[in-house]
Amino acid sequence: MCTQEGGGMGSRVPNHDLERLFRETGWTLRQLAQAVNRVGTERGTPTTYTPQTVHTWLNGHVPNEERRALILEALARRLRRPITSADAGFPSPVRESNGRPSTVEGLVDLGRQDVDPSRRSVLGASLFSVAMTVPDWPDAVGRLESVQTGRAQRIGMDDVHTVIAMTERISELDDQFGGRHARPMAAAFLVNTVAPHLRADATESTRKAMMSAASDLCYLTGYMAVDEGAHGLAQQYYMKALELAGASEDHLTYCTTLRGMSVQAVDLGHGQQAMRLADAAAAASPQAGPRMRAFLAGQQAHAAAQVGDRDRALAHLREAEIAMDKAESREKAFGSYDPSSLNYHTSQVRYELGDVRGSIDAMMQADTLRASVYRRGRVRQRATLAERQLHIGHLEAACATWHQVLDDFPLVHSGRADQRVRGMFGLIQPHLKNRAARELHERARTVVPASLV
Repeated sequence: MCTQEGGGMGSRVPNHDLERLFRETGWTLRQLAQAVNRVGTERGTPTTYTPQTVHTWLNGHVPNEERRALILEALARRLRRPITSADAGFPSPVRESNGRPSTVEGLVDLGRQDVDPSRRSVLGASLFSVAMTVPDWPDAVGRLESVQTGRAQRIGMDDVHTVIAMTERISELDDQFGGRHARPMAAAFLVNTVAPHLRADATESTRKAMMSAASDLCYLTGYMAVDEGAHGLAQQYYMKALELAGASEDHLTYCTTLRGMSVQAVDLGHGQQAMRLADAAAAASPQAGPRMRAFLAGQQAHAAAQVGDRDRALAHLREAEIAMDKAESREKAFGSYDPSSLNYHTSQVRYELGDVRGSIDAMMQADTLRASVYRRGRVRQRATLAERQLHIGHLEAACATWHQVLDDFPLVHSGRADQRVRGMFGLIQPHLKNRAARELHERARTVVPASLV
């Protein structure tokens, strides 16, 4: 193992472990540098490494701990397996511990850090890992350590209903306004109310119901972290959701969380990981009803399309359509996977398979069917629609759609919405001689914060 950080050239020992992994990737020095730079950009801390930088790593220079994490993640993505510090000939991270915190303790630590404004930027820059080990359903069930009991507090089903109701209210705020302000509220509730409830005395049925409710809140909090672009943090919340869902034998939240992890991966462009997670979600829900089946198959279709598996993508999309028809004929379910959601997946599949015009038609249909309460989703998906309209040369139509985005944008506090609007300025900049583009640009400058212009 090479441990000479920043030492003189004469004191360095070539890092043979890193060299072996580098050879296994089949990359050039430039390709490894570019892969590490991509990981840095994804987590919000761009790097500008060059082939010469990689050469110094191979010759024994040890970058700091934060940069080493980027290298390990880039290698893991290429080799499709976890890569540890020891594997790459790097010293162990300072914070690495042999002990693993319990689920409840880990949840409290995570929530406290998320609530602390001084820590949020650090958490937000944590890495999305394709090598994260996700438990299968049989492994998740019953693995949670026995929660300490005998405390003065005792909870009942009224406490469970309070957690469920609070989760629903936070979800409504997220749908309407984005997760930037709602996530700290959720994290504080997890720390101050839910975690003590998980440690309190209760009947077995109440205890399982509380763990199930906590699992659902962890999933929602992770989803809001994704919305803010804090992808490593989101994964940590998702993993807590899986642990609690397994402990409470809550199949629904377990499958929903796996699917959410797949959505996160496909949005980041990690198609293979997205497909594995989507398939795992589907495999873990053999008794799913038609709406849940559509919910899962639609995501399988999107992931398959991203990796270029046209036949699988279209087969899963057809499966989702059939399941949705069955679900709609039985009941009208508000606030779950609905025809608007299915049209969104249809749009994404068509786009990934190269049918941009077809993706626009499906996205417009999704917009027509979407319930008015989903303002945050409306902003993001209309922005996507405008980008695709511009892609096929329909500048005026794109500008009209972007005007609709600006109608809602001031009320939405979302990192992903910010990213879309920031991208809009760059896309219309070359077209400012056009009256529609110029009017959009002028209006946007009065609506959008200066930091995004």
